[in-house]
Amino acid sequence: MSAEHRGGEGARGGLRSDQVSGLMLIALALFIGWQNRAYPVGTLSEPGPGYMPLLLAIFLGAMGALIVAWGGRSAPLKDLRWVEAPRAMAILIACAVAAFALERLGYRITITALLIFFLGVVERRPPLVVGLVAVGFGLASFYVIGDLLHVPLPRSRWGF
Repeated sequence: MSAEHRGGEGARGGLRSDQVSGLMLIALALFIGWQNRAYPVGTLSEPGPGYMPLLLAIFLGAMGALIVAWGGRSAPLKDLRWVEAPRAMAILIACAVAAFALERLGYRITITALLIFFLGVVERRPPLVVGLVAVGFGLASFYVIGDLLHVPLPRSRWGF
């Protein structure tokens, strides 16, 4: 049965939620491709620093195009209710605060505080689990990334 025969205002025309998501992926791919201009791509046998980001941008754009093409069955964008908007805003604000605090408080303290907020406030997990996971992940990830892989991570004024 076609969309016209099903009736209802939501069955005809307009962008669908999946199509908007696909268009956002295409926009992100174009942005990555544009930013990648500064790096030499190289060749297949000798790839440059811009080779992999360009491949990823092409893949992302292709997946976005597929989502746009086959996204016609999703809910119409105008019918969506944004019930998770407050939660999404809290996560976005927490990430912005963490980005600001990273250089000032250091990696371990910032990541631990961020996980306490995500697991304790947003997800409402038991306090013992929140504490163990947050502290464990903050310390273990710093050890792996900073100490084993020698990637410089921000430290606080106190060296922590």
